[in-house]
Amino acid sequence: MVRETTEAIVGAVTGSLAALSSLLLGRYDNDGRLQYTGRTTTIARTASSTVAGLLAPARHGHPWKGWSFSAGWGSRETLNVMLVEPELVAEVGVDVARDTSGRWRHPARLHRARPDLSPADVPHMTAPPR
Repeated sequence: MVRETTEAIVGAVTGSLAALSSLLLGRYDNDGRLQYTGRTTTIARTASSTVAGLLAPARHGHPWKGWSFSAGWGSRETLNVMLVEPELVAEVGVDVARDTSGRWRHPARLHRARPDLSPADVPHMTAPPR
């Protein structure tokens, strides 16, 4: 499996801000819409508290309001998520394999929060070449 390190925007979490379990990540597309790109593996407790302190609950008008997220490939179960303000950038390790929408096929691994970057610094979401 070939992996790379990249950045993504945190748009939602599983668990709560008091006890994060995983991060739901996104990138803006070329039309300025925040698109879901994937989710992290379970986050270690120490990283969870650090990241949680950098997140804020979503205010009115979150781009993912009303969306549902699958618990996994082929699963009909949906994740219980808490939307957060899409302001925090996370550095993650991802498998280079992507689906036809450009989403990561496998969970990302959180390396660290990047409060020094803004969402504008994150590469745009692009579909993989066919």
